[in-house]
Amino acid sequence: MKVLSVTSEIAPLIKTGGLADVAGALPLAIKAEGVDMRTLVPGYPKILEALGEGRQVMTDGNLFGGPAQVLFGTVGDLELYVLDAAHLFYRGGGPYAAPDGYDWWDNSERFAALCWIGARLASEGHLHGWQPDVVHAHDWQGGFTPVYMQRTGASHAVGSVMTIHNIAFTGSAGADMIHSLRLPMEGYNAGGFEFYGRISALKAGIAYADKVNTVSPTYAEELKTPEFGMGFDGTLKYKGADFTGILNGIDTDYWDPATDPHIETYKVLRGKAKARAVLCEEMGLNPEGGPICVVVSRLTDQKGMDVLLHALPRLIERGGHLCLLGSGNPWFEGKFLEAAAAYPGQVAVRIGYDEPLSHRIIAGGDAILVPSRFEPCGLTQLYGLRYGTVPVVAQTGGLADTVIPLTVATRMAKVATGLQHAPGNADALAAALDELCDLWAQPKLFQQIQRNGMKHPVGWDVSAAEYAALFKEASRNP
Repeated sequence: MKVLSVTSEIAPLIKTGGLADVAGALPLAIKAEGVDMRTLVPGYPKILEALGEGRQVMTDGNLFGGPAQVLFGTVGDLELYVLDAAHLFYRGGGPYAAPDGYDWWDNSERFAALCWIGARLASEGHLHGWQPDVVHAHDWQGGFTPVYMQRTGASHAVGSVMTIHNIAFTGSAGADMIHSLRLPMEGYNAGGFEFYGRISALKAGIAYADKVNTVSPTYAEELKTPEFGMGFDGTLKYKGADFTGILNGIDTDYWDPATDPHIETYKVLRGKAKARAVLCEEMGLNPEGGPICVVVSRLTDQKGMDVLLHALPRLIERGGHLCLLGSGNPWFEGKFLEAAAAYPGQVAVRIGYDEPLSHRIIAGGDAILVPSRFEPCGLTQLYGLRYGTVPVVAQTGGLADTVIPLTVATRMAKVATGLQHAPGNADALAAALDELCDLWAQPKLFQQIQRNGMKHPVGWDVSAAEYAALFKEASRNP
């Protein structure tokens, strides 16, 4: 089976979050299931540089305001179609925002162009010898693809799957842009891409795709409720059995404490002590006292950073430590920097993102905190499991699906891999941090939980098979 993935970012080339990790890992993981997956990505400067020359497979004389070409080539093990449209993507800053931090004014057109080319590749792929059976669109940036596939007639022969990585980002545009975005007027209704008087690219993908999934079973159920659905709950319930949850995995070759080039490698817990010592020296933490809790995250309300700030004094009182790497809301950045100044040796903060440092932090930490209000899947807790860094997570979404909480039953069965707490509640997180410090004082039990985590399956084997089955269901030629 052939699948075209349409995504706005892909690791390791361009990344702002978990979407990139999934888009980069799934094509390699699903090969074992007999799926040939290629990926369409925007021609950001970094991607064009990594691709080199490429082979031209398509041109467009007027793609939302300028000429464009599609180049095909390989980068590492990834087979890529790169949309080279300088007027849309050859810019500084990140994938979605200018260097000043504000979103690009024309993001709707930029990613509509990506979707338009995805639909053209679906319908005209035979012109260069490869045509997908299914198109796999990711998040709002890929949301118009199924709409355009219907418009071009590709949907008669090619199936479509839409994956929701985070429903909080809707891809909103004014209703006056229907024609400029090349959308059919008849689709502007409650059953189509209309969303509270505006256009939503995410809703377009949900409404028009043959199959819709999100990145964990629990998050899929949460999204069908008003509390978590953010206005999409009715649409998702209407999809019925065509809406499912498939848990994310991680690249277990890239995230492997035994071979990771960014850390002091280890295979068993005895070696982890050295990684801890290296982290303490690098970040100026006192190695004595309680556990080192680490956070690698966007600093936002969704990630529960206000909850962590309120619970932090309890951790400090118990002799614990916090090591944080992240960026986001300037207020949160300032508050965590203030905490680092107030508690030298116990709190260390690095604002920004540094991939090698993120590995050293996760390897050197004793516990990893993920106090999200909602979390579609989450990947950092999976990295924590892999590296023997005990997850302390909110009981929501994929966090609930991937961490086995310590209870009387799981302690007796010796299967616990971490701790869970109620989401959005500072007192609940503080109580979990108390429990963590109590566990830290029981080395045998703490190490058993670490070992359980290191043995827990966090790769793509099961999920890749589930995606292959989903693509088969969506295909016109299963």
